[in-house]
Amino acid sequence: MANIVVRRGEDYASVTPRVNVVAVAILLACLGIGALAAVTLGRPFLLPIMAIVGVLLMPAPRIAQQWERAVVLRLGRFIGLRGPGLYWLVPFIDVVSRRIDQRVVTTGFAAEQTLTSDTVPVNVDAVLFWVVVDPEKAALEVQSYATAVSWAAQTALRDIIGRTSLADLLRGRDRIEDALQKVIDERSTPWGVTVQSVEMRDIVIPTQLQEAMSREAQAAREKAARIILGEAEMEIAASFETAARVYQNNPTALQLRAMNILYEGLKEKGALMLIPSSAVETMGMGGMLGAAAAGQAWKQTNEMPPPPNATR
Repeated sequence: MANIVVRRGEDYASVTPRVNVVAVAILLACLGIGALAAVTLGRPFLLPIMAIVGVLLMPAPRIAQQWERAVVLRLGRFIGLRGPGLYWLVPFIDVVSRRIDQRVVTTGFAAEQTLTSDTVPVNVDAVLFWVVVDPEKAALEVQSYATAVSWAAQTALRDIIGRTSLADLLRGRDRIEDALQKVIDERSTPWGVTVQSVEMRDIVIPTQLQEAMSREAQAAREKAARIILGEAEMEIAASFETAARVYQNNPTALQLRAMNILYEGLKEKGALMLIPSSAVETMGMGGMLGAAAAGQAWKQTNEMPPPPNATR
């Protein structure tokens, strides 16, 4: 059973109260004109009249930010979009129902304890990047486009996880992200929303399954190492076979190889070599062994320091 987690951010369709400097300027101008007319003409009642006129004109000017589009309704009927910048309304007749943010929006969503096609419960955390490309549809075709996009992402993620095995889910993230983007984009296009990308942040599987997969991977690596070692042994054996054929027909090369073996073995101080007697007879190493042993003994004798009480 899947537990769907919805993370709601700010309400992008809400109308945020703002200080309208143009409306304040209109009110101050009306007050100034009324005060000037009252003083000049000697009619004090002009000041409150102009103040009322300024208050009535204050709702007319509106300001939209560069990334905003204002949805204007006249007597409940959509008449168009306004913005960015300064725009005017008919006071008490035109209404701004909402402001649509056309910047890229990020929405985090997750599916907890959702079963894959091979009945493995997983927790998947993802991020959705989307943008409103048609403010008119976003305002008129859906009540809350931000919430609708979030729920569409949730259900699409759950459906794709249910059709995907655990192995494909872990290895084919790019393919799953592309499929998610396509499904969510198809659902949100009628709302004037386009999905730019979907990124899966984390996939959590049960601890017991993680341990089993770790043991499986370790066994696979050991198997590969043993196969490589066996192939190396076969190559070495083939090289020895070829060398044996060469030495069989060339005794001189065999003698030189024996001398090289003795040199490599005895060049280190205190080295000890064990050579089979059959090899000594076959390779003619008796004389070479005696000479090498005598040379080693002479070298050790010359390097030995004299006793402390020795007389010169």
